[in-house]
Amino acid sequence: MKKELYNKKNIEDLKIDLQNEDFSRVTVSFYKYVELDDLEILRDDLYIEWRELNILGRAYIAREGINAQLSLPEEKLTLFMEKLNSRKPFIDIEIKTAIQEGESFYKLIIKVKKEIVAYKIPQDQYDMNIVGKHLSYKEFNEAINNGATVVDVRNYYEAEVGKFKNAIVPDIDRSEDLLPEIKRLLKGQKNKKVLMYCTGGIRCEKASSYLINHGFNDVNQLDGGIVKYANEINKNRVKSQFIGKNFVFDSRLGEDITNDIISNCHQCDRPCNDHINCENSACHILFIQCNYCNKEYFGCCSKKCSNFIKLNENERLDLVKNKKIIFNGTNSDRLRPKLKDFYK
Repeated sequence: MKKELYNKKNIEDLKIDLQNEDFSRVTVSFYKYVELDDLEILRDDLYIEWRELNILGRAYIAREGINAQLSLPEEKLTLFMEKLNSRKPFIDIEIKTAIQEGESFYKLIIKVKKEIVAYKIPQDQYDMNIVGKHLSYKEFNEAINNGATVVDVRNYYEAEVGKFKNAIVPDIDRSEDLLPEIKRLLKGQKNKKVLMYCTGGIRCEKASSYLINHGFNDVNQLDGGIVKYANEINKNRVKSQFIGKNFVFDSRLGEDITNDIISNCHQCDRPCNDHINCENSACHILFIQCNYCNKEYFGCCSKKCSNFIKLNENERLDLVKNKKIIFNGTNSDRLRPKLKDFYK
């Protein structure tokens, strides 16, 4: 009998399954730029192996490597690492653990991609054998204190809730726009010490290679990203130079690194750093919402969406089918504060 290679349960059943578990989970992340072959076979092998270990999460594999964020039973972490390291391409791969636990994933998804980070830049613009110098948390902090230029290699909405002090934040929300924009923002600084950071380190790998390819002479990256940095400063009781929350691409949507709240609710301007997806599934836009507005708007981004979800199913289908209503999320790939200016 052929093993099931995709989870077909609906989200509500998956949530119930997770809540009924009688063991603790740990959220981990890892990546590696390494040449991979037979991607479809590898994908299916990993899916079968990880499902047997009751692993949830998301992984991308491409000819250039692997990028994964997973939730696994804590008691099976050692076995998982042994199995992963038994595969030659993944020997000695570094595993990073989350700062704060929670319901991070509900099912397992493994996809074959063209890139493990979708920068979509020509191959002659980088060389993965030549990347920036990896700095420890201590070296990174020292370089900041000595006046190096710090660059956030993430989307603008991630930096909205947390970042390194005085970091340059690219005003973009798509990976394919990121590297050209960083190069533009660093114009005239090719001989200056550049520090790059991202969530777990993977986005800095190709980004640093790209800058080196374009003539930057002193390119450095935070080893293991914000996730490893937070673990290291906690372990060594060092004051964090990253302030606020680390945005993560799972159901938690963030991990508190410090108690600083550097952002505001997009609807009322109260201090808030909680991202949420609009409760209206036809919109589903990502935005920051405080508890007060969550109650007022029923978890939606606007009155328009909150009124829409109160309609019966036939009324909602008619409005969408006949294009009588356009929502924030479906009308634009991005949303700028303040939502109070939209559809009140």
